[in-house]
Amino acid sequence: MHAHFAPPLQAAVAAVMALSNTSSASSTSESHALTPIHQTATKNEWMEAIEQQHLERSSLNRLIINYLITEGFKEAAEKFAEETGMSLNNIDLTSVDERLKIREAIENGKIQEAIDIINKKAPELLDQNRQLAFHLKQQHLIELIRLNLIDDALSYAQIHLAEFAEDEILMRQELEKTMALLVFDKPLESPYGYLMQISHRQQVANEINSALLIHQNEQSESDLSMLVRMVTYMQDKLDNKSLRYPKLIDISTGKLDDS
Repeated sequence: MHAHFAPPLQAAVAAVMALSNTSSASSTSESHALTPIHQTATKNEWMEAIEQQHLERSSLNRLIINYLITEGFKEAAEKFAEETGMSLNNIDLTSVDERLKIREAIENGKIQEAIDIINKKAPELLDQNRQLAFHLKQQHLIELIRLNLIDDALSYAQIHLAEFAEDEILMRQELEKTMALLVFDKPLESPYGYLMQISHRQQVANEINSALLIHQNEQSESDLSMLVRMVTYMQDKLDNKSLRYPKLIDISTGKLDDS
């Protein structure tokens, strides 16, 4: 597991350093600031810069535990903690388990089951967040369409989603796209087929997970996820400075572009 996460972390640090090293040169004067800086870093130089960044094993372990807990992977977190000798005594594993049940229900298309759990554990959450409530109910409508339960889908949309469409333009547009799935014989192949992709379930599950974390006064995004976003941000900054460097092209493996 350590080898899986280490390359992206090291790449992030290297990108930060590269950007920092060129920032003073890019702001020497107003005219220079408008002129792209052209520098080249070979892959060997880039890898050497990465290798110079020392990452403590304990820091890496904390990042991984933080990710597993934030995403709701309780069993994986417990197993990893056992293997590394880390303590989870300061973590409410019950809430982690509840978030996992909600995530699994949504990713399996059991939206009403997820809503029931949310209403039991955080009854005010959906009342206070209309967008969250809409996305859950929209996903339930999508699941009815997936099962070809046309009458049930029409009835559900009228009873549970029409009120959102009346008040919010964006929600009305999303509802119209969802209802348009009913027009196609093969809705998955329609222009709105993305709504029926498993990735859309995951998107809703992630949104609910983040909202539950905020509701529980926890951070809504894992440190590792933020670091991955930092990699993308820093690479964009380097690209904007017209710097050539071995770009990280596969975050899951740490693969660098050789060009």
